[in-house]
Amino acid sequence: MRVLLTSAGLETEEIKDYFVKMLGKAVSEVKALFIPTAAIDAGAIEVLPKCMNDLLKCGIPDKNIKVFDLHTGMETAELQKYDVVYLCGGDAAYLLERVNATGFSTTLLEYIKQDGMVIGVSAGSLLFSNNLAGNLGLINTRLDVHCPDGEVRGKVEYPLKDNIRLTNTCALVIREFPDGLEIIGE
Repeated sequence: MRVLLTSAGLETEEIKDYFVKMLGKAVSEVKALFIPTAAIDAGAIEVLPKCMNDLLKCGIPDKNIKVFDLHTGMETAELQKYDVVYLCGGDAAYLLERVNATGFSTTLLEYIKQDGMVIGVSAGSLLFSNNLAGNLGLINTRLDVHCPDGEVRGKVEYPLKDNIRLTNTCALVIREFPDGLEIIGE
């Protein structure tokens, strides 16, 4: 399991370097699935170039990034062709509705179980927490994003507390459950 939940993506060099290390292969060979579906308002749409730049600044070639807007589902075998799924921010309820309506929720969870890597940004992170009914249930707690004060760096104890707070410069790393939860950044 390789999941990186963030408020603002690869905002710092530390988070970017951690992401590249988690990929486990040369970034020039990485294939990414970029999902901008949550960006349905002007503010979120405005941030999409920054999100795409997160992948490009790591060295992932533009030709290796596929934009997928969740108008349809995707079979697990197709999703397995990608080294990372990048879920952009925006409207979390709308994103979750599309993920569930297309059956992508099942495919995405299977991908994660098979060691596929996911990075969530804001709404893309909230899919995995208890913030919304029908969530993907990866962490059994509420996740608060864009907080002025976040969690202390280090291992996250299990059982999880009622909510985990992320600043724009930290991330929740989920590897093997429950021992592989960690906060990186500040």
